[in-house]
Amino acid sequence: MAKKSAIARDLKRKKMITKYSEKRAELKKIGDLDGLAKLPRNSSPTRFKNRCSETGRPRGYMRTFGLSRIAFRQHASKGEIPGITKASW
Repeated sequence: MAKKSAIARDLKRKKMITKYSEKRAELKKIGDLDGLAKLPRNSSPTRFKNRCSETGRPRGYMRTFGLSRIAFRQHASKGEIPGITKASW
C-alpha cells in the first residue's frame, strides 16, 4: 500500500489538471508561453502519475484495468475480471 500522502497528492494534481485544462488549451492555441508558465506546475497533465486504484502502487500499472500487476493477478486468479483466464497450452 502506498503512502496516503502520495495518493492524496496525486488526487490533488488530478483535480488541478481538470480545473485548468480549458485555460491551458486556450493558451496553447494562442501560443502564449508566458501565460502557460504562470499556471501552477501541478496543472500540467505530465505531472500526473498513474496509480493502482486499489493499492496506490505507482509501478507495474496496467492502464486497461487501472490496477497494478499484483492486484490484477489476485483478481484474475479469483476470476473477478471478466474475459481473463490463466494461460495454458
